[in-house]
Amino acid sequence: MARFGSARSTNMQSGPEINDRSRPVPRVRAGGSLVAFTASAVVLLLLLIFILQNGQRTDVHFFGAQGQLPMGVALLLAAVFGVLLVTIQATMRRIIQLRLLTRRHRATPYTTITRPDPAGTDPGADVPEGRN
Repeated sequence: MARFGSARSTNMQSGPEINDRSRPVPRVRAGGSLVAFTASAVVLLLLLIFILQNGQRTDVHFFGAQGQLPMGVALLLAAVFGVLLVTIQATMRRIIQLRLLTRRHRATPYTTITRPDPAGTDPGADVPEGRN
């Protein structure tokens, strides 16, 4: 038997009233997973309908290679390659950004970093002369 939530979340009723308003029922992860699963199923169904409706064969030329593919499959492959290119570009940009940040962090010596005195006074001012 599959469980979609904890016993705590399924048996929980709205709590006692606070300021004449009842407390809302807390959200659980299972609800978010169900929404994500439903949304992805709808997108996949629409994608399948798109591919089936665009089934006429078309010539495809890519870097000297050529062949025939259904129009829906060719457009789907073009979209997937576009997403991959954007993902690679964004990933490389983030890697370079993190490397520069790490390089700057290593270049800053830790001994030069000082904390400001919150009181604005010299910390050794109240120490008698003989105790330094």
